[in-house]
Amino acid sequence: MNTVRRLLVSSRPISWINTAFPFAATYYFLGGSLNVGFWITTFFFLVPYNLLMYGINDVFDYESDLRNPRKGGVEGGLLPPELHSTTLKVVAVTNLPFIAFISWQSATNFVAFAVFIGTIFFVVAYSIKGLRYKEIPFLDSITSSLHFIGPMLFAVALVGQFTSFLSIAILAFFLWGAASHAFGAVQDIRADREAGIASIATALGARRTIRLAFALYLVAGSLLLLLPDRFAFASLAALPYLFVIAKSFSVSDENCEAANKGWRWFLALNFLAGAIVTSLLIGPM
Repeated sequence: MNTVRRLLVSSRPISWINTAFPFAATYYFLGGSLNVGFWITTFFFLVPYNLLMYGINDVFDYESDLRNPRKGGVEGGLLPPELHSTTLKVVAVTNLPFIAFISWQSATNFVAFAVFIGTIFFVVAYSIKGLRYKEIPFLDSITSSLHFIGPMLFAVALVGQFTSFLSIAILAFFLWGAASHAFGAVQDIRADREAGIASIATALGARRTIRLAFALYLVAGSLLLLLPDRFAFASLAALPYLFVIAKSFSVSDENCEAANKGWRWFLALNFLAGAIVTSLLIGPM
């Protein structure tokens, strides 16, 4: 049971919805059929996908996580070396059947198939030894954002509807994800440097990274204002994030851990943003 608990913590249950919702909401809103394939894919992006993403991350980030006081709770597990092999085996067992089924289901749709395989590749490439995109400044934030925008793009490709307004929403969501990753990396600057790990935050420093995150959120929110009708109100979801980041402007490399207070607010704000988007989606068409 202790192993199960550690693996559950490693999958970040508080963040499951962040990957399942973009797929399910986009697919449903664009008129996709709520068939068995939809529910299986939604479940995949809800649970196994997160275990794949975060389980691999916790295995290959162990040296850095040892120096990171925020690990071991809702912000990520601290998997001891004796669980690394078990974690990778569980990741394989829980993910490969879903990946095989979804790939088979989308095989006749080349774009959807390519998007799905690309999404899985970037999830693995972010953390696994030999690729480690998370250690390449700027590419780390780009790849991290793709973890969340990927399910949304897959839904778009499956349904086959793409409009100019949808492209605006996708770009805004991408910038939103990159901003979130960049800001989240600030709190780990000292731990990452001690472990010899590079990131956008170790490259730019705390102050410049925080201001970059603020600018990305500002652009994302501004882009959402271009959406038609009631959907422009989605831009309101960016305001709390801008407020939280602005309060962190004084954080420096020396006290980078202070950014964790703002990051914890992000965990709650994600649910608020989701509620705002959901309320707009379920309104009259």
